Amino acid sequence: MKIRTRLATAGGTALAAGALLAAPFAAPASADSVSASHAAAYRAEPPVFVQSDNVDGNTVVAYNRAADGTLSQAGVYPTGGLGGVLAGSVVDHLASQGSLSYDAASRQLFAVNAGSDSITVFDVRGSDLRQRQVIGSGGSFPVSVTVHGDAVYVLNARNGGSIQGYLRIGGGLLRVPSWNRSLGLDSTLTPEFTHTPGQVAFTPDGSKLVVTTKANGNNIDVFAVNRFGAISSAPVVTPQPDAVPFAVAFDARGRLSVAEAGPSAIARFRIARDGSLTPVDLTPTGQKATCWIATTGRSTFTGNAGSATVSGYRSQHGTLTATGLTSTDAGTVDSAASSDGRYLYTQTGAAGIVDEFAINHDGTLTAIGSVTVPGGAGGEGIAAL
Repeated sequence: MKIRTRLATAGGTALAAGALLAAPFAAPASADSVSASHAAAYRAEPPVFVQSDNVDGNTVVAYNRAADGTLSQAGVYPTGGLGGVLAGSVVDHLASQGSLSYDAASRQLFAVNAGSDSITVFDVRGSDLRQRQVIGSGGSFPVSVTVHGDAVYVLNARNGGSIQGYLRIGGGLLRVPSWNRSLGLDSTLTPEFTHTPGQVAFTPDGSKLVVTTKANGNNIDVFAVNRFGAISSAPVVTPQPDAVPFAVAFDARGRLSVAEAGPSAIARFRIARDGSLTPVDLTPTGQKATCWIATTGRSTFTGNAGSATVSGYRSQHGTLTATGLTSTDAGTVDSAASSDGRYLYTQTGAAGIVDEFAINHDGTLTAIGSVTVPGGAGGEGIAAL
């Protein structure tokens, strides 16, 4: 969905945005800059990016991926904002999925700065990041960001929750005031980390925007998106009583998969043109705190924070078949699969470690190593190219 830059609400301020778009390379905070050997490595295999969500200064850590899938640190890039911590959280300070989002079409990376109510736009060149822009999130405590074509939306967790949309012009973002929607959640409910929204995500075709509310309503909200990127005034709401819908992913057929923390299960739905959801199946994981989910090809993986495991599933004739349970370091949170479907990288929040796995032909996982993210304990947000 390529958004036309003639949108009436944005056109008059496009020139004013120009001054925000150009910025020098963000110098890596680590002493080790990207070396010639790193450059050779990222030409061979796409990199992996991990967000620290550090409250003293949020960073994105870049990793080169070797041919065997193992990672080596290439640079640490400040976002120009601060990380944040939701009350009650231990290993998952943002209690969300999608806080770091990569757009292959534009080769841009988007990071949320929960502690400073902003998002950062990076241009990506291999494992190098060029900081292009830092812009306000249009709300309080951003936790998730999604992109399709020239439309970008961020999910703000506090003050009842909200989503804010942006139009991408010249590689930078222009906030569109009319693309803001309050979620109207109850901000007095506790603990905070289970009662704030979990994720915002475009459907694969860009025609809808999906938001999960976790225990604050136990709803899956679906907004319609028009060809310019504007969303409907109100969503179609599908209640999931006691399910705590947390994170979402989409399979190869465009079906919606939701990690539901209440029953610790994967709920799958078909999305109708009007935004209504039809249940397909519900698959319990048998684990504790199934909150995160990633898909690649026919494989689905869930992060189970309370069990320190990843549950694997393979789609067989439209149903999910378990492929095994794999142990991780403590505090399993967000995961990302490489674009070639060969590797899975899983954040574990207790010590800020990323566990590395090879995805076998049958969907099982083989551990191949791990790396520690500088300042990344409790952090969330991972993107594998």
